[in-house]
Amino acid sequence: MNTNDLNLFEAVAHHGSFTRAAETMFTVQSNVTARIKNLEEEFGAALFTRSNRKVELTAAGETLIRYSKQLNHLIDEAKRAVGKSEVVKGQIKIGALETMMTIKGPDLINELAHKFPYVDLEFKSAMRSALISDVMNYRLDAAFVPAPLDIPELEQIKVKDEEIVAVVPADCKNLDDLLKRNPLKAIVFDQGCVFRARLESWLVSKNISQYHKTVMNSIEGVVNFIESGIGFSFLPKEIITSFYTNRKIKTFPIPKELGMMRTLLVYRKDVPPSPALKAFISLYDEHVAGVHGAIPAVAEGVS
Repeated sequence: MNTNDLNLFEAVAHHGSFTRAAETMFTVQSNVTARIKNLEEEFGAALFTRSNRKVELTAAGETLIRYSKQLNHLIDEAKRAVGKSEVVKGQIKIGALETMMTIKGPDLINELAHKFPYVDLEFKSAMRSALISDVMNYRLDAAFVPAPLDIPELEQIKVKDEEIVAVVPADCKNLDDLLKRNPLKAIVFDQGCVFRARLESWLVSKNISQYHKTVMNSIEGVVNFIESGIGFSFLPKEIITSFYTNRKIKTFPIPKELGMMRTLLVYRKDVPPSPALKAFISLYDEHVAGVHGAIPAVAEGVS
């Protein structure tokens, strides 16, 4: 076993694919397969469960990846301590709800590029449960997810509080008028969407258990359907004020317990953050440098 074997192992775990791991590590799939087989023989345990569609870590694999990440983190720290360069480099994979990526994604990428120009960022959008699962299973380095969250293995940093509003067609006078419509129609995302869950909770509070739903997979599609008069939805107020103020729609506040949402940045506690992830976290946690060590943005003389 050597560090390259562990890097290949982490690549397979990260991508859930031997083929994709080979591509990102600039090698052939047969080499990845052989190195993983050697690791499994050396440790005497299967590290992955394999199927035609995906590759997932076994319990033994989850144990090894924790140690692998710790070892690679120590090696990176040693290189930074011994070497001359203070430039923060590396690649991180971050997850977020589509709404947050739409609102904050460009600004976030620009800020990271300005402060840490040699850190490569890959974004993934998904539902809350999928994002949490991907962080827990090492497929994401960190993710932005709605609170509350009670998972002891995850560190969490408060990022922002935002308001959720009811978004309705322009001819709707108020929410009472909306609820009188028969049939009551809503434009929602797939099951697992935090905004859909809050919409349905609100309807239950109004003694409405049945409604006609149209499922969309994009914010633009939801807004288009609302504007056409087909139905209503719940969305972050900021996304409407930022991108859709000129559309034929209205917004109304909803009760605070449903209308306020706190976003958290979460990452695993058991694996020391890489320099790249540490740099990303520092954008949100002003205490991170004191906790994990100073984070230089670029080396002296590099602009």
